[in-house]
Amino acid sequence: MSNASAKPTSRFNAYMALTMATIAMIVCFMAWSNFAPLAGQVATMFHLSVSERTLLLATPVLLGSILRIPMGIFSDKYGGKKVYILLMIFILIPLFMITKVHTFGMLLVAALFVGMAGTSFAVGVSYASAWFPAEKQGLALGIVAMGNMGNAVAALTLPWISKSQGFNMVYYTLMILTVIMIVLFAIFCREMPVDKSKTMLGALSVVKESSTWYLSLFYFLTFGLFVSFSNLTPTFLTTLFGVEQIQAGLYAALFGFICTIIRPVGGALADRYRPMSMLQWVFIGIAAFGLLITVTFHNQPLFIVGIVGVGLVAGFGNGVIFKMVPYVSKGNTGAVTGFVGAVGGLGGFFPPLVIGWIQSATGSYQLGIILLVVTAIICWYALWRHFIHGDVHIVQ
Repeated sequence: MSNASAKPTSRFNAYMALTMATIAMIVCFMAWSNFAPLAGQVATMFHLSVSERTLLLATPVLLGSILRIPMGIFSDKYGGKKVYILLMIFILIPLFMITKVHTFGMLLVAALFVGMAGTSFAVGVSYASAWFPAEKQGLALGIVAMGNMGNAVAALTLPWISKSQGFNMVYYTLMILTVIMIVLFAIFCREMPVDKSKTMLGALSVVKESSTWYLSLFYFLTFGLFVSFSNLTPTFLTTLFGVEQIQAGLYAALFGFICTIIRPVGGALADRYRPMSMLQWVFIGIAAFGLLITVTFHNQPLFIVGIVGVGLVAGFGNGVIFKMVPYVSKGNTGAVTGFVGAVGGLGGFFPPLVIGWIQSATGSYQLGIILLVVTAIICWYALWRHFIHGDVHIVQ
């Protein structure tokens, strides 16, 4: 039975799948982004340099990005419910490891494995999309992707838990939440329709579609911004303006919340209007707010305006882009989601490393933000050349 030919008839099952996939993603993203709001404390505990600190922040993003491709394919083939439950069981292992490590090297190993939590995006989108027709998937996928809010929830809660209950309690709390979600998912969710005849090679045929690569480039920018700035905002505020860790976490939570809550708005509007045209303004907006950030490194209020502006525009763009994903290759939503999501996740992996290296070499973050502006301009030109004035039209 294939996703394309068999749609579940129960509205309850559809909404339950959407709700549980979203909540589970929130918990997984809390685990995925756990180091960012605690970066200052971890840096002190392990005596980390700026480059080591940014390496730690980037490491979970690596595995959580690359493995979105097979996880999305497995979800299409074997069922999102099974894959989601197994994923959450695996996440418990590195969360426990973090409470026991005493060296930076072992901490990086745990950070790499906890990165698997980031693959929940591909699994969740594949699972939720199976229950809704294409004309409603812009809003539905925008809602399930609000699981990205886990970054904001982590920034809001983890520093407070660490300060009041201790560092290890952060990870015990994440483990408890994960176990709760495993139980709820097992009890309340039905398995999605799957096509067991699919092969890995067949699913990977989506790489032959030029639109897969263009959407990946665009998502590299928009989702990469969400991940990078969610992780880097506390570091920016503590190092540039001397903001206290818990307050910096609140600002990071605000960024993550804004970037996430606007995403279904982008998806819903993309259901009604031409998404390619809307994306032009997304890239222009990112470039404009990026330029604002580059000139406000000594002005905290305007700097925060730039950060929030980037979050709004990038989050909106995430919703627009994923409206187009199910149209690239019918019946391979998980594969396309995995590929596009993987490249987008890598957009969250490289910028913290590059910015850390640039800061170490120049003493400033400014050049790193200028590279962001250049990337936005490149994406705008690719969109204009391929979709706006080209002959490729995914969604009219």
